Amino acid sequence: MTETPIPVSQTRAARKPSAVKPNAVRTGGLIRSSMIYSGFTLISRFVGFARDLALTAVMGASQTIAADAFNTALAFPNLFRRIFAEGAFAAAFVPAYSRSLEKDGEVVADVLAADAMAVLAAATLALTVVAELTMPWLMYLIAPGFAANPEKFKLAILLTQITMPYLPCMAIYAHLSGVLNARNRFILSAAAPILLNLWTLMTVLPAHSPVRAAEWGGVGVILAGITQAALLWWGCRRSGAHVGFRWPRLTPEIKRLIMLAVPGAIAASATQINIFVSGILVSQVNGARTWLTVCDRLYQLPQGLVGVAIGVALLPQLSRAAGADDRQATRTAMDQAIIFALALCLPAAAALVSIPYFLIDALYTRGEFTVGDAHHTAAALLQYGWGVPAFVLAQIFNRAFFARQDTKTPMRFALITVAVNIPLAIVLYRAVGVPGIAAATAASWWLNVLMMAERLHRDGHYTPSPRAVSKTLRIVAASLVMGALLGLASYERPLIQHLLAPVSLGHPKELAIVLVCGICGGAYPFLLFAFGGLTLTEIRTGLRRARGQRSGPAADLPEG
Repeated sequence: MTETPIPVSQTRAARKPSAVKPNAVRTGGLIRSSMIYSGFTLISRFVGFARDLALTAVMGASQTIAADAFNTALAFPNLFRRIFAEGAFAAAFVPAYSRSLEKDGEVVADVLAADAMAVLAAATLALTVVAELTMPWLMYLIAPGFAANPEKFKLAILLTQITMPYLPCMAIYAHLSGVLNARNRFILSAAAPILLNLWTLMTVLPAHSPVRAAEWGGVGVILAGITQAALLWWGCRRSGAHVGFRWPRLTPEIKRLIMLAVPGAIAASATQINIFVSGILVSQVNGARTWLTVCDRLYQLPQGLVGVAIGVALLPQLSRAAGADDRQATRTAMDQAIIFALALCLPAAAALVSIPYFLIDALYTRGEFTVGDAHHTAAALLQYGWGVPAFVLAQIFNRAFFARQDTKTPMRFALITVAVNIPLAIVLYRAVGVPGIAAATAASWWLNVLMMAERLHRDGHYTPSPRAVSKTLRIVAASLVMGALLGLASYERPLIQHLLAPVSLGHPKELAIVLVCGICGGAYPFLLFAFGGLTLTEIRTGLRRARGQRSGPAADLPEG
């Protein structure tokens, strides 16, 4: 491979350092950027939901060996994807790239991006090769309980070997997403996951057996990874970023990124580590890994739509504010992010706690996924539900540290979170079974959020304003009322389904959940405004684009 030369056209004056002065840091477009990301993430989640319905209907859970093996195969590369790609380089690379764009100009920033991508791709490719060769032994660590069923154990090894090449593809995709996000472009990075869901659907649906569906689903994952990386590379070129392919080299800047990325990876990936450990604990219970995977789809929905989306949009703004030493801009952005995040995630948490079985039974109980599977899944989902606000807030508080290139403090807190979660999960798992693992995860993440909030306050980096505290309490009140309405509807679920039966076309439970969620979800904005959690003026201000967000020669191009 050779280094990609920079076109002469890219050295024109437009590629000089940004003319935006440090004290001109703006935060007004934060929620607009988050909504762009969330909108496409929502589309991806809907397609992902269709994928999950197909997977659970075809592969089942406790009655087959395919579902647990397939979910294990996805969990292993996803763990390292979060550690090496989304976690580490989102934490270390985006602030460094944003500052380079502001101070050094696009040419220098793009060289940094190209070097970082080369090192990241090489590291994940090497890890993939090692994992492929050692998977027969690694599986004893990943899922020791599978060893009791040799057929299931062998299938899990095969599927994980098929899906491992997804890791370097995702590393490139996540890195290029960071390049686009630093340039305030969020559409493609949010839309690309749709490809994974579409490819999985196209490969799984034609299969005639659970095992065959799992094998072809693994092939679909690889095809998705290739197309996602290609899409993001095209998007970067279109945005004006020239991140070429080159041989990896450890420049001083890359060494500094690595030093920042190691603790940042641990800090940003603690959730995945906890999920991975949970998978090890439940591997001896047939179907349990699939029950937790179904829970992951639902409780991580607000985390992806709200926490990650706002965090992605927040990090570049906090990085610019930190570079300008503008504490007021930092406080304004953090207050706004927390208020909007809680306004969006607390009703979701209320729903997961109030109607877990109503949701799971209506959405998933069909085909190979039994009523017993639904009860086990709902019991775990309820415990994850009260942890949802913590999962979302952690994404926001992490960014407050990452923006100052402080990755060691969140790393320490993340290690404490993991250290608390593992023994607590073991104790609660032995006491109450699979739901105990979910409860341990939720409790440990609330501890993580409290530690980060206290440290930010003690260091003087962020203390919520009295207005933000008042707004938070009002949002909590509105969400509690909505949760009570959902609980009442769940209690009357048999009556609702009976009344809907004549017009449900044979799907009364599905129509019932749509109707209940639609009515209660539609009532929530009125409750929110009535309690004073948000106002229309605040929403309009949050959606307004901030001046000075665009930079470089691509400023006149459509976003995405």
